[in-house]
Amino acid sequence: MANYYKDNKDIEFYLKNYDLSELVSLYEKNYEESKKYDFAPENYTDAIENYDLSLDVLGRIAGEIIAENADSVDEEGAQYRNGEVYYAKGTKINLEMLKKAGLNGVTLPRKYYGLNFPTLIYAMMIEIVSRADGSFMNLFGLQDIGETINEFGSEEQKQKYCTAFAKGEATGAMILTEPDAGSDLQSVRTKAVWDEKNNCYRIHGVKRFITNGNADISLVLARSEEGSTDARGLSMFVIERDKTLYIRRIEDKLGIHGSPTCEIEFHGTKAELVGKRGYGLIRYVMALMNGARLAVSAQALGIAEEAYRAAYDYAMEREQFGKSIIEFPMVKRMLDNMKVELDGMRALLYNTAIAVDYRKIYEKEYEETGDRDIRKLYQHYNKLAGFLTPLSKFYLTEIGNKICYDALQIHGGTGYMRDFKIQRLYRDIRITNIYEGTTQLQVAAAIGSITSGHYFKFIEDEIQKTERGLVDSVNKINELIDDFKELITYLKEEANHAKKEYYESDLVEIASIITIAVFMLKNAKYSEEKVESAKYYIHERFPKAKYLIDRIKS
Repeated sequence: MANYYKDNKDIEFYLKNYDLSELVSLYEKNYEESKKYDFAPENYTDAIENYDLSLDVLGRIAGEIIAENADSVDEEGAQYRNGEVYYAKGTKINLEMLKKAGLNGVTLPRKYYGLNFPTLIYAMMIEIVSRADGSFMNLFGLQDIGETINEFGSEEQKQKYCTAFAKGEATGAMILTEPDAGSDLQSVRTKAVWDEKNNCYRIHGVKRFITNGNADISLVLARSEEGSTDARGLSMFVIERDKTLYIRRIEDKLGIHGSPTCEIEFHGTKAELVGKRGYGLIRYVMALMNGARLAVSAQALGIAEEAYRAAYDYAMEREQFGKSIIEFPMVKRMLDNMKVELDGMRALLYNTAIAVDYRKIYEKEYEETGDRDIRKLYQHYNKLAGFLTPLSKFYLTEIGNKICYDALQIHGGTGYMRDFKIQRLYRDIRITNIYEGTTQLQVAAAIGSITSGHYFKFIEDEIQKTERGLVDSVNKINELIDDFKELITYLKEEANHAKKEYYESDLVEIASIITIAVFMLKNAKYSEEKVESAKYYIHERFPKAKYLIDRIKS
């Protein structure tokens, strides 16, 4: 029987080899929750076993049910009839299985019936689900709505909405985009008007490109301050769907057919303010989007993993000129590149998730204690997560698309036919470098850390944690870092600001390659296979980084 966790030893690698004891202890408040909740771990070993068991259960559901339903879900798609959205039959089965398995509310606290798992484990889960069906991840991954309410909502809102998410009793959506406000969310025009008579807000306006816009519970970005035109006039609201929310249509999309993308109208929908007025975009949406960007990175990784496996299997079976096509060096090299890229993508994603976990922990602890030392730790991880998150989305979604492109190429003409799932994977992954912030927006989010020097301090600290026996590889990284520093200095002295901006995407790509190489060398401490993977990555990718540096300087 297929198990999408147990058949991927590279996911298990991080649970078995990374020392997560400090992180888990902080999450579990030194395991004090075991005195209050029967299912809370009593120690580190117990916690890792809990994670492993949950991943195993999800792996079986993904391999045996979600993956088996994926083609029929893609074919049937979400349906729109008379203002209502209907999930594909397979999607409904998938949702019911997750509810029965208790795998909703992964990162929510136990007091709201959540699992209280770290973001790292959640990222693993999203990868597993996405490998089975990229479109279903958009329902599973919208658990982030509950996490945002948990972070910024009132206790009453947490009890009501987080509990509903954790029990699998409600689906969620984040309702942000409008016809004229996509990347530029400060242009949002949807209004939240105070209803004196009923002591609540009422939402009026139109939203577009809303993933799962038919959800039971949604977070809505709306303009609460009359006469405002900028980000400071926007607030975040939580709504429960009723007849005042009208779904105009669902989009006819290239891929992710199981995930309904809705255009909706609000006609006075009752809403509750989440957090403070005026903080909707400048704080709450940014937190929500960063979680979503990490989830989309994991989505791209999962789809790319399945594409690689499909291409590998096909190359083993397909014979031309009297032998399997995997024996042809050009095909073998394509597969080798995919495998190593997947290893690097996973290293970047999971290390990013760990940084996000520490940011969350120390932010909450600082808010509770006001301790200055905790504040310094929070500031460090806030900067780190703020840099690694867009870097992950930039790299994983772009390389994920390349992997699916090459996987279809290996299938040849048959891959272009609907008979093979590679065409579905190729279509599904294409959205990942567009939604939740395009690749170009990720460049804009990441570039500041590179040009300010924060990146170089981080990467030099990380090099100290790598496998020290690989002297040649470490020397190559240090050499590339020196060249990169020189390039940044060169650009800072450049008077033409437009020229600097023109090459920002190249700078972020160079930083991505170096960062991944360092993380892979860190993994090389644990196995010979990881040593070879790191060496291969450096051999294949560093010439590209050096070329980018030379091109900019010339």
